Amino acid sequence: MSSAGTLAILVGGGPAPGINTVISSAAIEAINQGFEVLGVQDGFKWLVRRDSSRVRRLTIEDVAFIHLEGGSVLGTARENPTKSEESMRAVIETLQSLAVTHLVTIGGDDTALSSSYVAKYSNIHTVHVPKTIDNDLPLPNNIPTFGFQTARHVGAELVMNLMEDARSTRRWFIVVAMGRKAGHLALGIGKASGATLTLISEEFHNRTVPFSTICDVVEGAIIKRRAMGKHFGVAVLAEGLIENLDPKELAELQDVERDDHGHIRFAEVDLARKVKVELQGRLSARGIKIGITNKNIGYELRCANPIPFDAAYCRDLGNSAIKFLLNGGSSAMVSIQEGRSVPIPFSQIQSETGKTQVRLVEVESESYRVAREYMIRLEQEDFKYTAWVEKLAEAANLSLGDFRNRFEYLTGDFK
Repeated sequence: MSSAGTLAILVGGGPAPGINTVISSAAIEAINQGFEVLGVQDGFKWLVRRDSSRVRRLTIEDVAFIHLEGGSVLGTARENPTKSEESMRAVIETLQSLAVTHLVTIGGDDTALSSSYVAKYSNIHTVHVPKTIDNDLPLPNNIPTFGFQTARHVGAELVMNLMEDARSTRRWFIVVAMGRKAGHLALGIGKASGATLTLISEEFHNRTVPFSTICDVVEGAIIKRRAMGKHFGVAVLAEGLIENLDPKELAELQDVERDDHGHIRFAEVDLARKVKVELQGRLSARGIKIGITNKNIGYELRCANPIPFDAAYCRDLGNSAIKFLLNGGSSAMVSIQEGRSVPIPFSQIQSETGKTQVRLVEVESESYRVAREYMIRLEQEDFKYTAWVEKLAEAANLSLGDFRNRFEYLTGDFK
C-alpha cells in the first residue's frame, strides 16, 4: 500500500459525458499524492459478488489520454448493494481485502446512497462525484451535474434537425427526452432548440396526470399551429411524465422491466409512440389527416464526447474529490460553487428515509417563465376573443362549444 493509502474508483448508474474525465483527473491527482489507485469494473456489481478479479491497478499512462472520450473505461452498472445487509457486507469486505482506504464513486442518487453506506458501515473514506444527464441531484441552483450540459448540447442539435425535417415534410415529431424524475433535460433541449413546446412533469405539481391531459396539451399546440397556418412542429416530452400517470393507467405498465433499484425502465415504455397513436386517432376521427413521427432521445446523449464545459468541469470535480479525501474528509458529495470546491455532506442531501433528494425544475423561476414565453400552447389569451376561438375551433374541426369544453381547462393551473 502506498504512503497515502489505496484509493478505488467506480462508476454507477447510466453513462454520462465526462465520466472518463473525472476518472482521469482523480486518478492522476491521487497517484501524484502517493495513493495506489484501483479501477473497479462495472460499479458495485462484482464487489457484491466478492469478485476482486475485476479490479485493476491504474497508472497515469492508463488514464492520461481518456479525458475527452465518452463512455466509461471502467464500465458502469446499476447494482444496488443497499438492498440487503449481505450485499453491503460483501462490498465492504471485498474492498477491505484489497486494502482500500478511500473510495471515489461517480454516479447519480442511487450510487450516492451506496457510497454513504460504505462510509457509514466501514472505516473507508468515501466521496461522491455527482453525475447524471438528468441534472436532478440536489446541488445549489444553477450548478449542473456533470454530463448535463453535453447532453443538452447534443440533444438540442438533434431536435433542431428534427425541426427542419418537420418543416420540410409538413409533419409533427413527438420527442421524449430522458429524465426519470425531473424535466431539466427535456426543458433544456426544448428551450435551446426552439422546439414548438415542451411538457414536463413539474407543471403538474406532483399530481397524477391523466394520459388524456398529456395528449390534450400536444393536440392543443397542433391545433393552434394549424390556425396560424403552420402544419408542422416538434413537441418535447419529459419521460418523467410516465411516473405521473394516473395509477389506473400506470397499472398497465406493471409488467415492464424494472432495474435493481425498483425503477421502471422508462426506455421500455414508448410514451412518444403512445401519444402519437392517440393523437392520430383523435384527429383522423375528425377528418384531419396529419403526419406524426415518434422519437426517443436519451441513449444518443449518454456516451457523447464531453463538450469543453464538461471536460473542464470534470477536471475540477475529480481533483476536488481527491483534495477532499486528503484533508481527511468522508461521506460527502463534491461540488464546485463560485469557483471553489464545496463538499456537501450526505446527511444534507438525503431525505428522512435515507434516499437522496431530487432537484426538480422550479416552474416559478425566471428561466422556466422565459421557456414558456416561446412555446406554442393554448393559453388564457387564446380564449378571450371569439373570432380567434372560432378560428381555433375550425382548425380543430370542432364546434365552438365543443372546442371550449375540450381544451379551455388547459389554461388553468394544474395544481
